Amino acid sequence: MAQRYIAFDVETPNFANDRMSAIGVSVVEGGAIVQEFYTLVDPEARFDRFNMALTGITPEDVAGAPTFPELWRELEPLMSGGLLAAHNAPFDLSVLSKCLRGYGISWRPQVPYVCTCQMGRRLLPGLPDHRLDTLCHHFRLELDHHHAGSDSRACGTLLLRYLEMGADLGPFLRTYDLRGSRTLRRGRAG
Repeated sequence: MAQRYIAFDVETPNFANDRMSAIGVSVVEGGAIVQEFYTLVDPEARFDRFNMALTGITPEDVAGAPTFPELWRELEPLMSGGLLAAHNAPFDLSVLSKCLRGYGISWRPQVPYVCTCQMGRRLLPGLPDHRLDTLCHHFRLELDHHHAGSDSRACGTLLLRYLEMGADLGPFLRTYDLRGSRTLRRGRAG
């Protein structure tokens, strides 16, 4: 199993969820978070009031921020460096997939990933829910919820906690089809 994990989180400007307004990446290796990356992203799209209230990110905040294609040059080596992990991973992966497709950027057709929300459901069934803030409260982790940098750090830390608990990632490993924006059924990767 991979020894390097790329925990990431995205924030979006609107309900279309096909552009990002921020991204955070936390690289986990050797039992610790060894690198962190965060930036606002100019989504080149409209902002909905709901998303602005949730994330605190406004059109004024992203003025002058890199667009996704500009950012991808820096982001791609990070994202290619290990097993992807996210909390509610199908959402974050779908946004990434739609950004790649929308800008005509070719990366990988499929990526392996684990979801720390799904892992929490199986490993900690007694919690009232398995939202990121609930799990962070359970483990007494700091969280500035809906800040992509803080959320990616929390996801990476949750993954570390699960591994410390003895979790085997095998049953949680999934494959995401970036071209089709969907998780493949087990046994269909290739």
